[in-house]
Formats: sequence, structure tokens, C-alpha cells
Amino acid sequence: MKVFTISKRFILLISLSIISTLTVRAQIIYDGKKDILSVGSGIKYYVDSSSSQDINSIQHQKNFITSKESVPDFGLLKVPVWLKVEVTNKSNSPNLMLQFEQSFLQNIDFYYPDHGKFSVNQSGEVYPFNTRMINYHKFVYNFTIPTDSTITYYFRVKSILKMRMPISLGRKDSIVDSDLAKNIWFGLFFGIILVMFFYNLFIYFVLRDPIYLYYVAYIIIVGLVQTTYEGYTFQYLWPNNGFVAIRSFFVLTVLVNISGLEFVRKFLNTKKFVPKLDRIAYGLYAIYIIDIIFIIKGSFFTGYQIIQAFGGPMAIYILTVCITIAKRGYRPAKFFIIAWIPLIAGIIIWFMGDSDVLPYNTFTNYSMTIGASIEVILLSFALADKINIFKAEKEKSQEETVKALKENERIIREQNVMLEQKVEERTHELNESLDDLKEAQSQLVESEKMASLGQLTAGIAHEINNPINFVTSNINPLKRDVEMILDAMAVIETVSQSDSSAEAKKKQIDDYKEEVDFDYLVVEIKHLIKGIHEGASRTAEIVKGLKIFSRLDEDDLKRADLNEGLESTMVIANNLLNNKIKVITDYNELPLVECYAGKLNQVFLNIISNAIYAITKRFGDNEGGEIKISTGVDDENVIITIADNGTGMSEQTMKKIFEPFFTTKEVGEGTGLGMSIAYNTIKKHNGQITVTSEINKGTEIILKIPVVFDTKVV
Repeated sequence: MKVFTISKRFILLISLSIISTLTVRAQIIYDGKKDILSVGSGIKYYVDSSSSQDINSIQHQKNFITSKESVPDFGLLKVPVWLKVEVTNKSNSPNLMLQFEQSFLQNIDFYYPDHGKFSVNQSGEVYPFNTRMINYHKFVYNFTIPTDSTITYYFRVKSILKMRMPISLGRKDSIVDSDLAKNIWFGLFFGIILVMFFYNLFIYFVLRDPIYLYYVAYIIIVGLVQTTYEGYTFQYLWPNNGFVAIRSFFVLTVLVNISGLEFVRKFLNTKKFVPKLDRIAYGLYAIYIIDIIFIIKGSFFTGYQIIQAFGGPMAIYILTVCITIAKRGYRPAKFFIIAWIPLIAGIIIWFMGDSDVLPYNTFTNYSMTIGASIEVILLSFALADKINIFKAEKEKSQEETVKALKENERIIREQNVMLEQKVEERTHELNESLDDLKEAQSQLVESEKMASLGQLTAGIAHEINNPINFVTSNINPLKRDVEMILDAMAVIETVSQSDSSAEAKKKQIDDYKEEVDFDYLVVEIKHLIKGIHEGASRTAEIVKGLKIFSRLDEDDLKRADLNEGLESTMVIANNLLNNKIKVITDYNELPLVECYAGKLNQVFLNIISNAIYAITKRFGDNEGGEIKISTGVDDENVIITIADNGTGMSEQTMKKIFEPFFTTKEVGEGTGLGMSIAYNTIKKHNGQITVTSEINKGTEIILKIPVVFDTKVV
């Protein structure tokens, strides 16, 4: 009976001891012996699977579970987790501070006692940064707990990443000092990132090698991923944009994989060395693009699972590519492996820690950051070595180029001898061809002159033929009338010598005059003489016009009246008008122009002939054609305008009318040199020739000829 009593008491003591131990473990006791205390194993948590609990109901919740891990790991949850933190302060300082090391939390609501009830501070990635109780990239909260007092706090936490949360408690100054040290170390990391970024960017601007742009993009994204994971980007870059803040880590993580993979492909030239492995990259790109779409749409859990699922295989794939290419003797691949080993190791350690394969500690948490720092430095060395490779290849290429140049120089020397001989032969042939060309050109110009001469001859023949015919047709009647006058004078003389009386003689003479119609004969003789005089005068005018047009002294500069030249040209071209084309002239008084008058008359004739041709082509034998010729003068030039209402020209034709041998006339109707000669003649006079035309409306040609011929310009 006694033994039983002792046993019963022993069991009771053991039970009380266990209960007492559990009670103590359920509380967090801070005695100040350690400046900062890890309190993960002292908190209680409750997974709110219905997401319906609030602070009033959670205070009476009896299903809180005491955490047994120094770093609580709640996994990847879509529902919130309530944390119950009971702190007993045994230290001399009432000002304590609680810090969550995980900075990337979607929601974290902090409930603290305030005058008999709980007040709340709501913060997290979905809220603006300034909603935090303390403006810091980590979640830090002030606890004011008097010595030997116990206060209970509640946290409602929700995350789209794995909730693996180291929680620290300590004096306020100790937490601040610890965070300052961590910030310095991270500043050192980011300083390395910036130095490598600007260093490689500078090299790109020097070498213009695109590989450095890929690396620069990769470096800056690596830096942004780490700063986002630590919470700095939300604090400094987008503090008021929850949409970007909550998606930034996922998107940047995907982009660092894409940029890193693309850099590997370009740096190692995988398309050349391992084309089959290179094609796998496109599949990975497609997966990551799909992942970005999930993330932007808000499917964070799916996006995070894809990142986790392909993080390890991505590192293995890159390492496999590097080793395969390195085995083929490509030296940059060896440097690349050395540079990537720290990062790959850091990534693997971080994923193993994130996947609970390795325990959480400072090393596993910052392994990726450490690996990235070492990797960007070593990769810069690898790129520098590639510059040396390029330099060696360039020197080798230059040596080969020098050899090729020497060989080419020898070949050129040998070829020069042959070329000189061929050049002499070709020069002789060209000289002969040039002589033939000059002769042909002279013949063509002479042909154009003969064509103009033909027009001139036809015009002269036509114009002179009419007055000459008028003279010749009057000669015979005049001869007959003169003979009759002479006969009358003989009869009158015979009658005057007879012995008849004066009255008989007068009557006999009057009868004879009436018989031969002497009065009419006198009138007719006067009329015939007048006609012969007019014909001779017209012939003289034509000869004068011909003399003006031809200008036998055309090789000398003379002062000439261009109105007179136009008139003489119209005399020559008159036969082409066929009495169907109306010529309207508006000649203003002009100063004498120093010119080659005969050459200008040739220009007038060529332009007027083309106008007549265009009018005839449009109107045929019908009337309606008009040529308008006007002259005027400005300060320095005589201006001559010749317009017609013929067929006109297109813009393409106008661009070519001054080209030698270009003509719109039918074969055999022109040589194509008329307007070319006109253009060169006007240019020889330092003048201008302008053409405007419109299809089926006509053409206008304006000539500007300086009054004084400037030999310096010519």
C-alpha cells in the first residue's frame, strides 16, 4: 500500500513537471543574456483553413499548436496562419523588438493590446510601404513589456511563397545594430553587382560586342532578384504599387533564368558546339513565358511551383552544356564552369533549404546571394579571357592577312605587266572609237543642221515662190500692153504727119484710141506695174529676213534685236503653219542683246517647229491650234516665251527632252538633237531655259538671255 502511494505521488510529480515544462515552452522568456533571441520554437500557431477567424474568435481558440522548430516552416499555404506570441520580459529593458526575417509576405496583421482591447497594424506587399509600423524592408515591431511582465500578441500572416520564417526577439538597440550589419553586407553585395554592371557596360561601349549587353542584363537582373527577396525594391522602387510588389520576385526570378540561359548560349556559342542541347533552351523559354503569364494573371502558387520545379533542372542543364563544350577544348567553357560553380551550388543549396532538404540557417538563406557575388566576379574574368582569345585570333588573322596581302602583291605585280599591255591596246582601241564617235557626232549635228536647212529651204522656196509667181504672171500682159502702146504711138505719129486738117487728125486719133481702148490700156499697165513692184518688194523682204535669220557673221558676238530674229524665224516657218495655226505675238521693246544671233535664231526655229508638230498631232487638218510668242525684259535678262496648245508632255518626257537623241517624233521625222542644241546654245549664252507642260493642254518654254554676254561665266 505504501509502495503504491509513493508510485502514485511519483507519477503525479512527473505529470506536473511535464505540464510545467509545456507551459514554459509555450511562453517566450527574454532574460537579456543574449542580445537577440531566436523565438521560433516558442510561438504558437493556428492554420485558419476557413479564413474566417478574427481577433475576437482567435483569442478563444484552443487549437493553437506550439512550434517545436527554431525556424517555423508552414509550407506553401493558400490560407492565413495565426501566430500567438506570449513574451515574458525578465530583462532590465522594457523596449524590445520582434523581427520577421522573411521580408516577402503578402499580408501580416499585427494585433497588440491597447487599453483593454486589441489594435491592429496591417501591412505586407499588398499594402503601401508606409503602412508598416516601422519603415524597414523587414517586418519589425516594437514590444513595450515591463520587467517581469507577460504580454500576448497575435499575428495573422499570409504569403504566396513558402512561409519559412525565422523570428528574432531582442533589445531594440541590438536588433538595430544587427540589421545595420546585415545592410552593410548586402550593400557590399550590391556594390559588387553595380561595379560589374558598369565595368562590363563600359567594355561593351569599347568593343561593341553584344555578349556584354547580355551579361549586363543578366547582372542587373540578378541584383534586382536579391534586392527584391530582401525587400529593398519594395521600399525604394515601388513602395505604393502592390500589384508590382507582389509579382516582382516571381517575374524577376524567371527573367534571371531567361537572361542567364541566353547569356550562356551566346557566350559559349551553343548553337555551333551543341545544337541539340541548344534547342532545349527554346522549350525552357516557352515554359518560363507561360510562367510569367500565370504570375501576371495572379496564379502565384502555380507560378511558384513552376519556378521550384525547373530551378534545379535549369542549373543541371547549364552545367551539362558547359561540361560538354569544355570537353571539346573550348577554353571559355572551362572558365565558365569555374565561374558558375559557386552560383549553381548556391542555387542548389537555396532550393534544398527552401524544399526542407537542408535546415534553415544564415548560410542556406544567403547561399544564392553569396554564389551570385562570386559568380559575377568570375564571369567578368571569363569575359576578359575571351578578349584575350579574340586578340590572339585577331593577331593570327592579321598574320594570315599579311601573308595573303604579300601573295596578292606578287600576283598584282605579275598582272600589272599584262594589264599595262592590255591598257595600251584598249587605249588605242578607245582612241579609234573616240574618233569614230566624234565623227558620228559631227554627222548627227550636221544631220540636224541639214534638217533645219531643209526647213529653211522649204520655207524660202514657199515664201519667195508666191511673189515671184506674181511678177512672172504680170510680165506677159505688161509686154503686150506696152507693145500696144508703142503701136498706138506709131499710128499717132503717122496721123500727125498727114496733110489732113487738125480736126480730121484729132478725130482719126480719137477713133483709133477708142478702137484699141487706150484709156483702159493705161490703167492696166499701171496695175501690172504696181503688182510687179509689190512682188519685188515682198521678195526683197524675204531676202532681208533670210539674211537676218542666217546671220553670216554668227561666229562673232554682235548686238542684235531678238524681236527682229523672231520675226525672221516666223518668215522661214510660215509655210509650216498651213494657214491653220494662229500665231499671236506680243513683242515689247527690247534692248539690243550681245549674242550669237544666228545660233539663237536656230533655237527659235527648233522650238517653233516642235510647237507646230505638237499642234498638228493634236488638231490634224482642223483649225484651233495657237502659238503665242511674247517678249519682255527684267533687270538683267531678255525673256522670250513661246507657248502652244498642242499635245503637251508628261513629267517623264520633260525630264528627257534635253537629252541628245531623245525624241517623241516618229522614226525619220527628227534626229533628237534639236532641243539638246537649243539647251547648249542657251547655256552658252549664260541663260536659262524652262519648260512647263500638261498633257492635251500644251507646252510653254521660257528663255532668259542676259543682255550682256559674260565671258567669265562661259
